[in-house]
Amino acid sequence: MVILNRPGRLIPLIVACALFMENLDATIIATALPQIAQALHEEPLHLSLAITSYLLSLAVFIPLSGWIADRYGARRVFRTAIVLFTLGSVCCGLSQSMPQLVAARVLQGLGGAMMTPVGRLVLLRNVPKSELVSAMSWLTIPALVGPVLGPPLGGLIVSYASWRWIFFINLPIGLLGFYLVSRFIPETAARPGQQPLDGRGWALLGIGCALLVAGFENLGKGLIADPLLAALIVCGAASLLAYVRHTRTRAQPIIDLTLLRLPSFRAAVGSGSLYRISIGAYTLLMPLTLQLGFGYSPLVSGATTFVSALGAIVMKAAAPRIVKRYGFRPLMIRNALLSAAFLVGCGLLPALDSRLIVMAWLLAYGFFRSLEFTCINTLGFAEVDEARMSQATSFTSTLQQLSLSMGVALASQLLALSRTLHGGGALLAVDFAYAFVGAALLCVLAALGFTALPANAGANVSGHRAAP
Repeated sequence: MVILNRPGRLIPLIVACALFMENLDATIIATALPQIAQALHEEPLHLSLAITSYLLSLAVFIPLSGWIADRYGARRVFRTAIVLFTLGSVCCGLSQSMPQLVAARVLQGLGGAMMTPVGRLVLLRNVPKSELVSAMSWLTIPALVGPVLGPPLGGLIVSYASWRWIFFINLPIGLLGFYLVSRFIPETAARPGQQPLDGRGWALLGIGCALLVAGFENLGKGLIADPLLAALIVCGAASLLAYVRHTRTRAQPIIDLTLLRLPSFRAAVGSGSLYRISIGAYTLLMPLTLQLGFGYSPLVSGATTFVSALGAIVMKAAAPRIVKRYGFRPLMIRNALLSAAFLVGCGLLPALDSRLIVMAWLLAYGFFRSLEFTCINTLGFAEVDEARMSQATSFTSTLQQLSLSMGVALASQLLALSRTLHGGGALLAVDFAYAFVGAALLCVLAALGFTALPANAGANVSGHRAAP
């Protein structure tokens, strides 16, 4: 019962329950697409709309999450988000046609768009900053375990049960999350006197993010003509630039860019995004490396990569002590460089042809990757005051969504470029090695960005005191 008296432990676990459901669902559906297409009498390529519609819904509604949480209260919005996501999951499982499935995925995306940033906001408003490192280390686990567990779990479900159960399994998780939030998390007061919704800013930001996500998600897939893809990305970037100009004339924009004046926040969203892009690339490259380089089945591949999640869990207990001893700045610089070395090594693993070495390598990488995520997620909020906390969570969640999409797109393009250089044909081991090097370079750039941090960055949450 001790854990129930510690908000720094209980609240992260409750929020992580909801975030795990979302992260698991985002990856598990890809494994079942062929079976879903067959059941709904559709072409498998057409079913990519089920993934794209969810991502677009996230991109549009995430920027709105902070304003809604301030307007109606963070706990109330978080509970509603869990209900919407769970209801969308049930509707997905009951779908009898592709339009029904796409509509249900949009509803899921609406719930997911509120669940991640508002869940983080609930944590930030209820956990003392002295316990923030430990709390954030719990929140890294769903982001790491979900994508790793999703493919093998999806393979098991579609092999031994109906594909509909990949959505129905969210029902008990959602009900449990709703109960725990209602029982143990106090309500935070709404702010009815806040500025009205920045509708124009939301439109510019939502359209820009949606176009960029659509462009990045379809790069290299051959589903959309190259000129249209280029138009999506250019128009998306133009819409975001228009939003930047819009914020100069708006007293309270939907996402406050003046947060970038805070050194710790600027480093977390700038260099942190570079690091996240490299992780997005890894999530595509590693399963392909194991399946094409080692000849593993999807199930064995998923079981092998799952050890990285074990590394993340081990890190959870060690993170607060490590951060307190070394401080954010030196730890994030060295850890980003170490992550770069691990990524380069991932591209060399097929030459060793040893599953034991692969698992040991991924276990260690999972530990240090999770440690870096904990530092980035925690440092970003170290200097943010209570009044702008909702803005900060919306800001970081929006960039996280874009970063992961950019990472997958980058990996696809690096593989395609490397294959073109050796005359096309099947992907070779060297193609994956070059792609991993490209992802590693982003970690190096992130480390260079972290050097701009002051020596005592985030000392109020880490407890570290830099030597004079």
